[in-house]
Parts: sequence; C-alpha cells; structure tokens
Amino acid sequence: MSKNSPKELLEMAREAKKFAYNPYSKFRVGAALVTKEGRIFTGCNVENVGFTSTICAERTAICKAISEGYRDFVEIAVTSDLEDEIVTPCGVCRQTLSEFGSNIKVYCSKSDLGFEEFTLKELLPRAFENNHLESFQATIKNTSPFSIWQQKKTT
Repeated sequence: MSKNSPKELLEMAREAKKFAYNPYSKFRVGAALVTKEGRIFTGCNVENVGFTSTICAERTAICKAISEGYRDFVEIAVTSDLEDEIVTPCGVCRQTLSEFGSNIKVYCSKSDLGFEEFTLKELLPRAFENNHLESFQATIKNTSPFSIWQQKKTT
C-alpha cells in the first residue's frame, strides 16, 4: 500500500491531468499508479487523430512503470474534469490493469476529488486472464488439424 492517502494520489493524478494532449475531445484524464514497492507513476491521456491510437492516462502510467521494471501494482487513482460524476477506467484500461492483478484498489474521482473506491475485480468481475489462454492452448494442442494428423501418423 502507498504511504499516500487516496486524496493525495488523486491530487497527483490531477497534476498529471494538466499535461493531457487532448485537442479532439478536450477531455482530460490523469492517473497515479502505485507499485507494491511504493513507487508512484503518473500519466495523462494522449489523443491521436486516429482515435483508436489514443492512449488513456491509466495505460500511460502503466507503460511508464513497466518501462522502469515495475509490474506489481496495488493502487491507481483516476480523475478528470467531470464535475457531477466520477470517471472510471475504460474497458481497455480495466483489462490492461487486470494483467497485473485483480485486487488493485481503484480510486475514481470527480473534478473536486470527491471519490469512490473500488477493487479492479469489482470494475471487471470476469476479466479475460492468462489461465483462459492456457486452457485454450491445451484444447488446441489436442484438437488442431496438425495435432490430429500427428496422432494419426503415429498410430
């Protein structure tokens, strides 16, 4: 857990939000990601005219952490300019975070830093996880055309 309170993390996210590159939507988002070791990585959204190339604040923070060798995350704070409702991570960010654990605490806030706390599992209860691939690969190994051909060849 971070030595910082959720409010302090949200303040860091608010500061990161100031650097958002958002010429198309004008929607700024900031994030502050905490590692198991207590390191904090901030991020902002970076838009692109090819909208699917846009990277969200949460993934910016994740990429910064990964690029410095950190992979165990315990908390993330997310804030935007919304005044009347909290902002939550999008589906892609939820799935990306789930790669690193389902018990990550997620603090989602309004612009005034009033916030709600969730676990990632609450936000993405049935995430697609690596064990799904392992199960799929075992199935493919036994039922792929090549595997069946190999089995016939040896019998």
